[in-house]
Amino acid sequence: MKKTAVITGGAGGLGQALSAALCEQGWHTVLIDLAGPELDKLANGKNTSVYACDLTQPDQCAATCEDIVRNRPSIDLVIYNAGVSHISAFADSDMKTHRDLFEINYFAAVECAKHFLLPIRLSKGTHLAVSSVAGFAPLLHRTAYAASKHALEGFFKSLRAEEMAHGVHVTIAAPSFVATNIGRPQAAEKGFVRPGSATDGVDYMEPKDAARIILDGIRKQRDFIPVGRIATLSSVMNRIAPKFYFRQMMRTIGKD
Repeated sequence: MKKTAVITGGAGGLGQALSAALCEQGWHTVLIDLAGPELDKLANGKNTSVYACDLTQPDQCAATCEDIVRNRPSIDLVIYNAGVSHISAFADSDMKTHRDLFEINYFAAVECAKHFLLPIRLSKGTHLAVSSVAGFAPLLHRTAYAASKHALEGFFKSLRAEEMAHGVHVTIAAPSFVATNIGRPQAAEKGFVRPGSATDGVDYMEPKDAARIILDGIRKQRDFIPVGRIATLSSVMNRIAPKFYFRQMMRTIGKD
């Protein structure tokens, strides 16, 4: 019987790369994303199922998650990958944008986690949250994004403490800049931008390389997976020398 991995934001570059790598390992992947041709073309009855859903709508989210649980023999891994970014100085942004970004990056993940809580307990599986360097360190012109990722990390770190008694593993992956939408920097609805489209990124990784690191970390049951050289260095630097990290961040991201 194939194990099942559910991936939110499954039609994005990293979501597709994670799905492809898991399918190569014999998994069945279930991809959740907004309706559209990019999601439709990924459907493959044998290895991959797709579900069109706006995860910020609680009724849609509940119905989709219930349908997935009903149609799969087990849920063994849930990857909370759906997210957007918003690049703007706080002085130039508005509170509605801040709240809307939290709905996508934080509350949608928490809503899904609630619905998959019992199925993951039954399989003694894994919750994996895709965070960011901005989830543990400051990042210029991304106040709302960094806040949402800090909240995401706080939730899943605390969930880990609750779920370990059930044999469930909870881990967090923190990529730096993954080249999922380079050359496509156009803004999405509400002024958000596609992940991986920022022009001020440093040392971009290919999605397939990021997926390989993330899945290797899951296999080793690591609690925290820094994804790539920049994420690894940033994690160490921000922990032991936060002022030095801040100066380096300003020299690179703030160089313009």
